[in-house]
Amino acid sequence: MVLTDYFTEDGDGLRFTRQQASRFAKEIADDFNPLHHQDAKLFCVPGDLLFAVTLARYGLSQQMCFTFSGMVSDGINLHYQELNESELVLVDEQKKNCLEIERHGHISHDAGLINDFTHRYVEFSGKNFLNVLVPLMSREGVMINPDRPLVIYQQMSIDLQCLDIEKPSLELTDTVIEVDGKKGDVRMLFCLKSANEIVGEGEKRMALRGLRNFEQTGMNRMVESYVGYRRAHTA
Repeated sequence: MVLTDYFTEDGDGLRFTRQQASRFAKEIADDFNPLHHQDAKLFCVPGDLLFAVTLARYGLSQQMCFTFSGMVSDGINLHYQELNESELVLVDEQKKNCLEIERHGHISHDAGLINDFTHRYVEFSGKNFLNVLVPLMSREGVMINPDRPLVIYQQMSIDLQCLDIEKPSLELTDTVIEVDGKKGDVRMLFCLKSANEIVGEGEKRMALRGLRNFEQTGMNRMVESYVGYRRAHTA
């Protein structure tokens, strides 16, 4: 993965075009969330791309937590600010926080490890809709609006026992959803492995909006639209 293909450095900051961000979602993350479509009216840069750029710049820490404070649009100039040894923020032109990062423990700047870890997490994260959210919503009897599906990436955290690992992999261990009216908060728990041994754990949090009672026809239509779009853009 040549990460510099997916963002533009602007002095000491960076920015993303719609084409760059959408290509990352499709080519690297296998993520076809409508919010990342290049021509989407409500467009946002994938959170996984912000995660990848942060690791490339600041390294992989044993404990990290990424909190997404707002949607990042295309063409916005962004800058990292180091608040202290353990806290970073990514801010926009109006100094509004877009991403908050906490990091603790040892740090690795090994390019191979960071690239492998980024690939594995982004691949896992990008497949969440079909592999995790659809079965979860079916199980819980709720669903997002098929005409205006809205799934928001809120937070991701990892806790590694050590950084002396090779070819890391991620496995989903549990999913939890808390429903409050039309809102739902999802937690996806996963473990990290190296050489078939568990070397850490992590959690991804997402917000579902516009929830309604589960309806199979509407869910089928949403899945077919997602799969059809993916097929059209991977042919």
